[in-house]
Amino acid sequence: MLRKTSIVGIGQLPVRRSYPNHLRELGARAVRLAMQDADVEEVDAIFVGNMLSDELQNQKHLGPLIAGEAGLTGVEALGVRAASASGAAALRMANLAVASGEADLAVAVGVEKMSEGVATPALAKALDSRKEVARGANMITRNADLMRLYLDRYSAPDDALVNFAVNAHRNAKHNPNALFRTMSASPRKVRNSRMIYDPIRLFDASPICDGAAAVVLAPREEARAYTSMPVHILASSVATDHFLVDDRPDPLALEASHLSSQKAFRIANVNREDVDFFEVHDAFSIMACLMLESVGFAEPGQGWRFAEEKKIWLKGEIPIATMGGLKARGHPIGATALYQAGEIVLQLTGRAGKNQVKNAEIGLLQSVGGPASTVITHIFGGD
Repeated sequence: MLRKTSIVGIGQLPVRRSYPNHLRELGARAVRLAMQDADVEEVDAIFVGNMLSDELQNQKHLGPLIAGEAGLTGVEALGVRAASASGAAALRMANLAVASGEADLAVAVGVEKMSEGVATPALAKALDSRKEVARGANMITRNADLMRLYLDRYSAPDDALVNFAVNAHRNAKHNPNALFRTMSASPRKVRNSRMIYDPIRLFDASPICDGAAAVVLAPREEARAYTSMPVHILASSVATDHFLVDDRPDPLALEASHLSSQKAFRIANVNREDVDFFEVHDAFSIMACLMLESVGFAEPGQGWRFAEEKKIWLKGEIPIATMGGLKARGHPIGATALYQAGEIVLQLTGRAGKNQVKNAEIGLLQSVGGPASTVITHIFGGD
């Protein structure tokens, strides 16, 4: 029988446009911060989430590389990948390691240096190389296709999604780790930002950036030995969709998001109405909108109205991107879900400062690999 698990330590580096440090140093620094937070000097396993090191740093085998840099030589150390959901995959592997009893303490760390090289072609490798990339598709164009389809199907205005970026930037102002903590984003500014690929504008997409974040996991029955404020992982689940977006019966349905959330709700014995906030994978505004609909917080075609009515605000019906999200905190891909996990810990332990969601007890995290080909869901609860 699997053990229940808890997060007992978190570590986050501020997201920056560029770090001069090697990714091994960034990853090791995040690991040490998380271990220091948990007040531990040793762990049994480390799982590293990363997507782009092969292409941008010419570096593979990050598990032992970062473990050694962090002074953890000898422990189980593996790299984990699920495209843009790689950080969530590392968290899931660490959770399974502790739950199974293979490890008593495990670290999930994510690290990415997107500032070195050209990220867009490397990101496109999460698509079908023969049927999409060979025809010029990349992650921007695929999300633009989804956004165009959404606006057309539901006769939504061209600026229907502006409030997703506005909300993210409002929340990033009070997150010391956010890349855009000093940047404001009014509806007008978002609406008039530069067109990247019609209909996606600059403020509809997350930035190229560097960062690293980590969490330490322990068995729940031992969690308070490490911290007075553990946060419990109530569920971890994964689902996939047709790999090729064009093969999906309804590209706007995000079936993997729906399936993995439903499975996670059953595992956690949590109802959707119990969720106090939702950390979405808002790499693109359209993805945040579709996830709200696929999980069931908004009806199909109504996600944009949900945002327009400020139901995603910190005091709204279901706050999202509570610390800035991928859009405004930044999206250093392999680290993103670990930043979000750390932010969820802060929310559930009442340490989110001016971004605190009132009476937060249940947090939902969904991470998207590719154009939602893979979706990993985690549900967290306070002590």
